[in-house]
Amino acid sequence: MKRKILSVYCLAFVLFFACKQEAKTSLELRNPLPISLGDPYVLHCADGNYYMYGTSENFNGFKAYSSKDLSKWEDRGVVLAGDQNNSWGKDCFWAPEVYERDGKFYLWYSANWKDNPKNEKENFRIGVAVADSPLGPFKNLHDKPIFDPGYPIIDANLYFDDQNHKVYLYYSRCCYKHPVESEISELAKENGWFDEIEESWIYGVEIKPDFSAVIGESQLLLRPPLSINDSQSEWESRSVTSREINRRWTEGSFLFKKNDTYYMMYSANYFGGENYAVGYATAKNPLGTFKKSDNNPVLQKNTADGGIVTGTGHNMVLTLPNQQKLCVYHARTDSSGNKRIVFMDKLTIGKDGGLTVDGPTVGSVPL
Repeated sequence: MKRKILSVYCLAFVLFFACKQEAKTSLELRNPLPISLGDPYVLHCADGNYYMYGTSENFNGFKAYSSKDLSKWEDRGVVLAGDQNNSWGKDCFWAPEVYERDGKFYLWYSANWKDNPKNEKENFRIGVAVADSPLGPFKNLHDKPIFDPGYPIIDANLYFDDQNHKVYLYYSRCCYKHPVESEISELAKENGWFDEIEESWIYGVEIKPDFSAVIGESQLLLRPPLSINDSQSEWESRSVTSREINRRWTEGSFLFKKNDTYYMMYSANYFGGENYAVGYATAKNPLGTFKKSDNNPVLQKNTADGGIVTGTGHNMVLTLPNQQKLCVYHARTDSSGNKRIVFMDKLTIGKDGGLTVDGPTVGSVPL
């Protein structure tokens, strides 16, 4: 009888160990993912599923995809329609991010505002929609943007600070009608490349917990360097120095905290070009002062090393249940052409606080 009981315990242990091993080895990345999206954002929910949102080409609204293992993804259809009755957005629905708060799901996004009396070519603002499920349907919380800073803005990112119980909104001011004098702009004029250089800058502002309005004034957090000798100038100015376009971007911010340090990742250069790349800055407070890393960029094209990936940018950071962090971003390959597709690569914070991304990679990446 004891031998039978012992056999049952042994079998149970073997099955348990096998299941644990399967759980450990079943999660792996396969780059690029079979999803054509820009500005990808992934939410891990209590139901065990991962939900992905992003910018679709020529579509007024947002779709969602779901996965249990980050490798196989299912198209779950439209979760926010841009033509709902109280829609404040006209077109160019970009860069969605979804947050779960108190049983509700909030989708933050950018779009061209219908209220456009001056007929501006870029009239982007930021708004939020709410749903009872990560698959929607999301309905606009307000019939207008969250706020109007007086210039076009995109790329909303939220941070919920458990330490001071405040909520912060980060966004990028568009380059549109924002010429900035710098040594790079002078260089462009002298060489006859461009008459002026427009820039986008990243701002942060506290918002009300009910997402009804901002609190106080926005604060400038990150911008392209003024000096050519700045260590960040070369990589953040490639769209200009390659004569691609007369703009320098600082956009697609994503904030997270590790120990007592706030990490802000951001993208620079033209999102439609091969030089789109990712850097980061750190601070001790959610509204700065932020210092850019000397190790920038931490993610960029790999064609110089014989790879096939270009245009790496607009990332977010997904933390897995085992605390492994992933950098989720869009990029292009030889076969995708101008179409943006989704990648995921391991992100690590070293003992010295330095951030590294193990990418871009193509193929299987075990976790």
